[in-house]
Amino acid sequence: MTLHFYIARKFTLYLLGILGIFGAIMALIGMVEELRDFDLGQIGVGGALHLALLKVPGDLYTILPMVTVMATVALFLALARSSELVVARASGRSAMRSLVAPVAVALVYGVIAVAIFNPIIAATSREYDSVSSGYKGQEASLLSVSSEGLWLRQGSLSGQTVIRAARADARATRFYDVTFLAFDAEGNPAWRIEAEEARLRPQGWDIRNAKRWSFGDGIDNPEARAVVSPQLVLPSDLTLARIRDSFARPAEVAIWDLPTFI
Repeated sequence: MTLHFYIARKFTLYLLGILGIFGAIMALIGMVEELRDFDLGQIGVGGALHLALLKVPGDLYTILPMVTVMATVALFLALARSSELVVARASGRSAMRSLVAPVAVALVYGVIAVAIFNPIIAATSREYDSVSSGYKGQEASLLSVSSEGLWLRQGSLSGQTVIRAARADARATRFYDVTFLAFDAEGNPAWRIEAEEARLRPQGWDIRNAKRWSFGDGIDNPEARAVVSPQLVLPSDLTLARIRDSFARPAEVAIWDLPTFI
């Protein structure tokens, strides 16, 4: 048992050492790439390093199998060079038993990587997209999925419209239990629509069984002026492609959040 713990400790040190070396190299290369992607003066060295460090966990997670193989090779080369394998064989221990500790440690680290490291990577990937979009002066996403439903946003110079739906079909073109809340250019509520269903068509939103409330100066009781319509058409600049592109990338969804997200 003592020999197993000794081999496991050495394997852990080699694994962490190789991960550290690759992490440093990836951070340096990523910082250079970020400096090349942004205009001069748009991002500094500190900002580029920040973005590069946010990408490093995902890059390390991708090459983790290769790093594990390299750590295993380095471990047994070191054991062979110091004649420790020869001593272990001379004591009656088979070569296959010497593999028990590295295999067990690799299995444990694999479970840790999936259960703990994967959510960290999802968080850093989302943060990278958010920070990168901020440097570029762009909005991070048009769509958000939460426990309250799906949230969309559309807008123009005249104002923004926030759209919430309880659920959607598989193609993300038909939404159910939909709420449209419009804001003017100053950020004040302009109107609200509650509908049973809304479909995204080329001409805009095709809204069915809707009720509309108007807000603004001179309207003391929006409910008294509410209008019920079997069908409404609301212009929109959203398209099916833009909505699908706004869905989170697989790397941004933690493994524990996949059932809820799906």
